[in-house]
Formats: sequence, C-alpha cells, structure tokens
Amino acid sequence: MNLVKQQMPTGELTLKVDEARFPLDWLIGFAARANAKRGFLFLSKVLGKHWPVTPRAMQAIHDDLAAQIPPSLPGPVVFIAMAETAVGLGQGVFEAWLRANPGSSCKALFLHSSRYRVGTVPFFEFEESHSHAPRQFLHLSDAASALFSTARSLVLIDDEASTGNTFANLVQVCRARYPQLEKLHLGVITNFMGQAANAGLSERFGLPTTIGAALSGHYAFQAGAAPAPVAASAQRFEANAERGASPAFGRIGVGRALAPPQGLAVQLAQEIGAGDSVLVLGTGEFMHPSFLLARELEALGKNVVVQSTTRSPILSWGSVGHIVHCDDNYGEGIANYLYNVAPGQYQHVFICHETPASPALMQLAGQLNGRLFHFQSETKIEEIPVC
Repeated sequence: MNLVKQQMPTGELTLKVDEARFPLDWLIGFAARANAKRGFLFLSKVLGKHWPVTPRAMQAIHDDLAAQIPPSLPGPVVFIAMAETAVGLGQGVFEAWLRANPGSSCKALFLHSSRYRVGTVPFFEFEESHSHAPRQFLHLSDAASALFSTARSLVLIDDEASTGNTFANLVQVCRARYPQLEKLHLGVITNFMGQAANAGLSERFGLPTTIGAALSGHYAFQAGAAPAPVAASAQRFEANAERGASPAFGRIGVGRALAPPQGLAVQLAQEIGAGDSVLVLGTGEFMHPSFLLARELEALGKNVVVQSTTRSPILSWGSVGHIVHCDDNYGEGIANYLYNVAPGQYQHVFICHETPASPALMQLAGQLNGRLFHFQSETKIEEIPVC
C-alpha cells in the first residue's frame, strides 16, 4: 500500500493507494482548488483536460476502462459521461467498448451531461454539489429517449470518484424515470471512495453495482487554517439562452462512434514540419472531436498532445504551472482557463470549438497564435480566420 502526503496551500492531503493498474505519478498529479467546498484536486495527466497528453496515452485509458465493464451487462446499455471534465473520457470509453463489442452498437447509447440547454430538446436535471457549477442537464432526443426507456444497464463515467455523491444524485433521477434498469457500472480513472464504500455500492445505489478504475485507494483532507480562496460562480444559467451547445456530438444521445476528421488531419499534417510540436485544444465541454483529430495526426507521425480549456478555478501550485486566462466562448461571461500551456510553447495550436466564431475565441487564438476550427457537424468543419 502506497502512502502519499501532500501539504497544499489549502490544507493537507493524505492518499493511500490500494490497487493500481498504472503508476500513480503517470495517472495524476496534485493541485489546489480555488473552491471552499473542496480545496484539493487529483489532477489527471491522462484525461486531456488540465494537462497535455498524447492521444496514445488517452486511448490506453479508454481501452482499459472499457475492458473493465462486465461483459454480462444486459442490454440495451446507456453510457453517461459527466460534464465538463469527463465528456471526452466517457465518449472515448464508449467507443472503445463498441470496438470490443461490435454487435452491441444497435443496443447502446452514449450521452454526456451539459451545463447548457439545447434548444427545445427535452431534458432532466441532477446536481454536482461540490462543483462551482452544480446544475447538470441531460438532454434526450426522441431516439435516445426510446432506447433509454428500454435500457437494462447504466454505465456512468467520470474522471474521479471521491465520495460518489454525484453518481448517487444521477442514479436516483435515472431510476425514478427508468425503473426497468437492472444493473449499474461505474468507470473512473481514479477511485478514492475506499474499500468499505466500494463494498456497499449495490446497497447504496439500489442496483447490483460494479466499479472499474485505473487506480483505487482512499484519501483524507485536512483543510488548512486559511480557507481556500473563493472563486466566482462558474455557472450563470439562463433558461432560454442559446449558448451554441451542439446536438451533433453526443449531448442529446448518439449510438455509434463519431467519424474521425481524417481529411482535416491529412490537410494539417502537410503543414506540420518534422519535429514540430502540436497542441490540439478542445474548448469547455467540446472535447472528444479534438482527441479524434489529435489521434489522426499522431497516426500520421506527428508530435501531438491534446488538452482543453476549462471553467474550473485552480491555483498555481503543484501540478499547475502556467495559467492562461481566457474568455467564455459559450457567452455566459464565466472565467475560463487553460493550464500548463504557455503562449509560444507549441509550433502549431489547433483550437476545436462547437460554438460560432466570437471575440472570446479570437482572443484565445490570439494568445496562443492558434487556428480556429468550427465543428458544425462530423463532416462540416470550417476554419475561422483569426482577425
């Protein structure tokens, strides 16, 4: 059993590792949150959110978590990924599971939660209580609603589980709407709920429950005498506001793997010199298409990493070095950040976004000397001139 102690600006974190399929320091670092509810962060190095990571490493995690899903889960199976951090992870795990179970595509559904409303698409809501943006929405197209109403198994994906409270909130809502659900599986990169909590999951959720993780253990956090800084709210929800949140990539449900942007990758690869470094950058909840583009570029022999902007306020300490402050391209006026990337660090920066061109995106591209690519659908991708 490995024991780690971290003295942070916000308190002391003690972590014990019970089981690890990958090395601890390859999977995570440690950071301090600007959040009085939770002053620490297990910062994933394989998620593609707060730390630049190769597509190959991300794919290894997707494949590993997919392989831990019990093959006996009865179908149809609904996968749900948690916004914003785990959107890309969940879709990657879903697609890895489809590859491993090629006959299941007609009996599977992927959804990711969102903090934005999507037009008039029906939705239901649950809470992520420790977050700076606690309201989460799940949208269901007619086709997604029809499959969910017959689903027998639920797979929930997040980057980390520490208390399981967000999972519990979502499961309660899902079971109330879909009482036919029979089994539950939780997939996380790091599971820090502890052995006793893991043993009691089925009783807690009211369904036979399994859990798969790349690393498992438990932790304790003693807040410091000085409280964690209080960052501004990261959610300013307006019921009728259109934020450019696309229905095309999994937000309202998708039953297949997304088509990778091979044509764009081939075009961009011709412009990348030997040895040039490349960052493919997602924006907010729009993460998986940036991974797919980066994976295609990597397959073409390019030196590429993938990451995303975020609304999560993190202090400059530990595994968080340089911080780029950027405006909110979804138009809520929320502070956004890019961690561990310095302007000029990469020869090429390709910024992938679902929202229309905006001053916020122009600002981000200007800071990073990047190029903007508006993904309007899987096949319609437009480069936006940076002015």
